[in-house]
Amino acid sequence: MNRCLARIALSTSFGAAVGLLAACEGKTTAGTPATAAAATAPAGTSASRFAPNDTIIDHEVTTLDGKPKRLSEYRGKALLLVNTASECGYTPQYAGLQALYGKYRARGLEVLAFPSDDFGHQEPGTAEQIREFVDQKFSVEFPMFDKLHATGPQVAPLYKTLTEQTGEGIRGAVKWNFTKFLVDPSGRVVARFEPEVEPGDAELVGAIERMLPPA
Repeated sequence: MNRCLARIALSTSFGAAVGLLAACEGKTTAGTPATAAAATAPAGTSASRFAPNDTIIDHEVTTLDGKPKRLSEYRGKALLLVNTASECGYTPQYAGLQALYGKYRARGLEVLAFPSDDFGHQEPGTAEQIREFVDQKFSVEFPMFDKLHATGPQVAPLYKTLTEQTGEGIRGAVKWNFTKFLVDPSGRVVARFEPEVEPGDAELVGAIERMLPPA
């Protein structure tokens, strides 16, 4: 076990965020230290005020079956964006993500999965192989997108926004698979949860519930 820092980023509907740092225990995956950072937003938050360009809703991405998709189609919903992999120690989190989706989909949550081979070469498969894997192993129903780079010189525009154009407590390079970004219904990034934070974690679930659109 090695020590890692957990940062809790708080946003308000009127202004700035404050970060709290707490020590936590982390595990290593394929020799890489995994940080455990979680961010939550208080009740009533409708948009992040961390940075002026932290809106992801205008990006266009590609679905796992090769079709273009504008994230603006998800306007008005809470989004949980996750960079995924099929051969990672965190891969079982697919089950928890599906459980979240099943529980909150009707209330306006969309889980968006972006496979990436950036970390430990743990997503080597083709789109067809990824689809077969998530369907057979986890019965995934939430949207899956084409493989992209979540870090590095070829980082996808979406992840460039997520990691470079967000504010303190959210901004920063993705370091491993299953990093989670929470987006409010206006398309602004309001929270970040590091890989160790399970989909069923109380802080993550609470943050999602506060971001759900009004009934």
